[in-house]
Amino acid sequence: MTATIHSTAIVDDGAQLGDGTRVWHWVHISAGARIGARCSFGQNVFVAGDVLIGDNVKVQNNVSIYDAVTLEDDVFCGPSMVFTNVNNPRSHVSRKHEYRRTVVKKGATIGANATVVCGHTIGEYAFIGAGAVVTKDVPPYALMVGTPAQRLGWVCQCGERISSSLGEQLCAACGSRYQISGNSCTPV
Repeated sequence: MTATIHSTAIVDDGAQLGDGTRVWHWVHISAGARIGARCSFGQNVFVAGDVLIGDNVKVQNNVSIYDAVTLEDDVFCGPSMVFTNVNNPRSHVSRKHEYRRTVVKKGATIGANATVVCGHTIGEYAFIGAGAVVTKDVPPYALMVGTPAQRLGWVCQCGERISSSLGEQLCAACGSRYQISGNSCTPV
């Protein structure tokens, strides 16, 4: 099995794409990018060279993944969401040596038109709501909304909201169990 690449896409020599990955219309994947198996890149996506993407990642239309971004397995990037890589950009000042790493952990979802300010980690299975602006690290399983993004509650690995009450909670959709404490949610 190999990657499927649309005729309008540009995949530079030196980019690595895993088996079963699909690259759609007008995508540009730069040399040096390392992409796992079974990923999907929607129309008009850009992937820079210093990017690491795990398996089964879905990147929807109009997303740019700039240098210093890592997406672990099973990450979902909604349409037109944004990553940054410099905190204080200026056109006339080169700051490539100041890129700040962003890591999106396994199973996390970033909603449409959300912005992830560089230098932060989004925890496993966290859910960033549409239009949210992430300006700090996000705990695993956190449901984040708003500008700046604030934790509204917790979500299950299946993506459904679970109770924020302290103690052991059950996901009504799939039956998974979680232990909720003040600032954390962990699978039981």
